[in-house]
This record gives sequence, structure tokens and C-alpha cells, in this order.
Amino acid sequence: MFYSAIRKVLFQFDAETIHELTIKGLKNTGTTPISCFYKQSVTNKPVKVMGIDFPNPVGLAAGLDKNGECVDAFSAMGFGFIEVGTVTPRPQPGNDKPRIFRLPKANAVINRMGFNNKGVDYLVSQVRSAKFKGVLGINIGKNKDTPEENAKDDYIHCMRKVYDFATYITVNISSPNTPGLRSLQYGDALNDLLSALKAEQTNLAEQYGKYVPIAVKIAPDLNEDEVNSIALCLINNDIDGVIATNTTLSREGVEGLKHSAEQGGLSGAPVKDKSTTVIKFLSKALENKLPIIGVGGIASSKDANEKLAAGASLVQVYTGFIYQGPPLVKDIVNGL
Repeated sequence: MFYSAIRKVLFQFDAETIHELTIKGLKNTGTTPISCFYKQSVTNKPVKVMGIDFPNPVGLAAGLDKNGECVDAFSAMGFGFIEVGTVTPRPQPGNDKPRIFRLPKANAVINRMGFNNKGVDYLVSQVRSAKFKGVLGINIGKNKDTPEENAKDDYIHCMRKVYDFATYITVNISSPNTPGLRSLQYGDALNDLLSALKAEQTNLAEQYGKYVPIAVKIAPDLNEDEVNSIALCLINNDIDGVIATNTTLSREGVEGLKHSAEQGGLSGAPVKDKSTTVIKFLSKALENKLPIIGVGGIASSKDANEKLAAGASLVQVYTGFIYQGPPLVKDIVNGL
């Protein structure tokens, strides 16, 4: 009720302006008494995935806290795990504004942010100074001006920087807002990237004396044959997990709504079924050889349970969280 009242006010203003103000507020209050306004106790429902002990299976998806500035605040909200990023080797401004659009009638958002972030060194400084001791995923990507043939260099650079601070590392090859990025999901390009990252993971595990799992985040705009091909590549390269899915280029379910024609990735309720379908394809193809983290259109415990029934072991929220706030986390955990 409290968040619902606040949202009515917040939604009167530009989406990115409110996002920036929210991140600044959470950054400054995460370890202060003011956190009582969003802090909540969530039932412990532990699960072990990728060799990691999660206090509950509901996580925050990457994209909301791109620079790792608010992990203490999000931890106070009861998330079982937090994923920050996507982060790139060098800081970059992202695409031109405006680049975030709310579609309230569809409980959806369109964004074309373009991996705007302050760079991997800044993110590491923020994570290093946080008090958070829970499960932290760090989502890595490539700079926009890095040629596709050199993409793996960017991913390896980020992996080296974040390895000692991440509980797991997510390789983002599915954002629709960086030109050419999604081509890394296919064939030789995917195999080349994953084999290089797996080799680097082996080196870093020896260097730091610990094993940090790698997950790969894929798109919802894939047919079954494409999912099968990706699954085989994940298995062959001993990847530890897969996140399904990112935002969609489809506009099914939002036709005719204000902002529906804007370019970018669509998230929220309209992507729910597409995401679940990809999870089902993955579950069949992977045969329990690696776990799936389900994300896309989760706005209730019913939605989360659909993802789990389709084959996911964990779930993440983003757009549903924007529309419902911290109570969504508690509601989902209680309903699992």
C-alpha cells in the first residue's frame, strides 16, 4: 500500500530521472536507519544452485543497479541474491535519451539504455565497500565500440576484474541495445567466447583459490532449434548456469499502447510467456546438466512458480519490482 501510493507520484515524472534519484537514495540509505522504510524480513527458503547456497530463490535481475551502488539496500529488501551490472571494461554513456518508457497498461517497460555504466573499476570499488555478504552476481558485457571479433577480450577483462568479488558471473550476450551483441549467441562465435571464458575461469580459480561459476544470459527471441544449439554449446563448454531471458524485440501484447513503437527491449508482463517457453526448451535440451535462472514477466508467486515448473531453479525480478516494489519479493517467497 505504501509503495503503491509512492508509485503514483513517481510515475508522473520521467522514468530515467526517477530511476537515477531512486538509485541515489538507496545508495545513501542502505546502511542507515532510513532503510527501515524498505527493509523487510523474508522467510528463509534455502536452495543450492551452481554449488552456491541461496537463502531464498528470488533474486534481483541485472540492469537496475548497473554500477553496484545499492547492494546493501537491496539486501535489506529480502532478495535471496542480487545481480548487478551489466558492466563494461570502460565507462560509457549508453544511447541517447529518452531511453526508458513505461507502459503501465501492460505492466511493461521498454528500454534502450545501451549498457550505460561507470566502468568495471568503479563497480568493483562499490562492491568492495559494501557490507553485503550474501550472494552477488556480477553481469559483464562488451563496450559498444569494441568490434564483435574482439568481444571476448572485453568479457575476459571484466571477468578478471570482478572474479574475486562475485559469487557468480553472468555473461550478457543477449541485450538488444548493443549492436551485434546477440550474434554472439550463435555457432562458432558462441563456442569461441565460452571456451575462452572457461579457460580464463580455470586460471582465475587457481589464482584465487576458489571457483566462481559462470552463467550465460540469453534472449527470449529464439526458436527451439536455436535454443537447442545454445544448450549444446553450454554443455560442451561446462558452463555452470543459464539465465533465461533478457528483454524482447517483439511488441506482441502492447500493440497500440503509448510508447509501444519505441525501439529497445520490452520487459514485464508481455515477455512472460516467451521467457517461459525458452525455459521449457532449455530444460528439455539441457537434461539437468546445468541449472536455469528464470526471469521475464514475473509479477506474482504464480508467475514465479510457472518458471520453476518449466524448469528453472531460481527466479529474478526487474519490471515487476518497479511496478510493485519490495512487497513483491516477500509475496513471491511466501508463495513458492
